[in-house]
Amino acid sequence: MSLFQSFNINTSGMTAQRFRMDVISQNVANVTTTRTEDGTPYRRKIVTFTEKQVTPFSKYLSNARRGYMGNGVKVSEISEDTSTDFVMKYDPSHPDADENGYVSYPNVNIITEMTNMIDASRSYEANITAFETSKAMALKGLELGK
Repeated sequence: MSLFQSFNINTSGMTAQRFRMDVISQNVANVTTTRTEDGTPYRRKIVTFTEKQVTPFSKYLSNARRGYMGNGVKVSEISEDTSTDFVMKYDPSHPDADENGYVSYPNVNIITEMTNMIDASRSYEANITAFETSKAMALKGLELGK
């Protein structure tokens, strides 16, 4: 793997985790949004990552002598969480209350979002550490070449 390839992999990871943090922030900001443009409560959004270029396993075997070349990560999809139900709260004075007095609140759980935010933050930090290590290796190689 070339040195610049490791920089590309780390920067793609940092970019993806930053985007994930943006989506988590959007979820937290809309925790009380009971009506969106389409008239329904806000639905939690989920980010899905994939490898930038998927290489078949047989190609890995044939290229084993040349070493593994990573490609980084990319955001493949932003989907709405339809598996979790809306939170129903009794508040007959709310303008979005149904005929029984219940309001549908978004399916955003603050504890889950904060856990995901910590995870994204730690992943971002891990990519920074790997990037800094690659940079230190490059600088050490330049010093050896003097």
